[in-house]
Amino acid sequence: MSKSIFVIGGCRSGKSRHAMKLADAVGGKKVFIATCVPQDEEMNQRVAHHRSERGGGWETVEAPLDLAAAIADGAKRADVVLADCLTLWASNLLLAETDPENSHIIAALSELVSAIDEAACPVILVSNEVGAGIVPENRLARLFRDEVGRINQQVAAAVDQVIWMVAGIPMTIKPERAP
Repeated sequence: MSKSIFVIGGCRSGKSRHAMKLADAVGGKKVFIATCVPQDEEMNQRVAHHRSERGGGWETVEAPLDLAAAIADGAKRADVVLADCLTLWASNLLLAETDPENSHIIAALSELVSAIDEAACPVILVSNEVGAGIVPENRLARLFRDEVGRINQQVAAAVDQVIWMVAGIPMTIKPERAP
């Protein structure tokens, strides 16, 4: 398995399920890093459903903002780390500060790329592809789309393999690097 894999696709494309299969194939101790901060009952139900899908054998770490530190810490004690998802992480970062230049997001992304590169075990990251839709009508939605696009591009450049999920079908769009 590649040292780092980025699984990207649209909503309900099978990203999380595929990422879990990849992590299960590694075996050993698995750390799941959750970026979601449930805001309502429906989201609480989704989180509970995802936990039950993972089953036993997973340590769950909640890291809505400091994803890089969670990956660095998890990689010290696990055989594989799975972070799901970068889209919610971006949303959390956007809503955490009102910096018009989003320098906090740029810094957090730089730290994330370093944590992926320095991890002692395979790291799998999940994100939504947000650039294939229409241009959002409001500033915050456009800013969100732009920041997630920037995050996705930089993470895709930093990892060994990128898998694009479409209708539950994984398509490798960036192959593993040769050793």
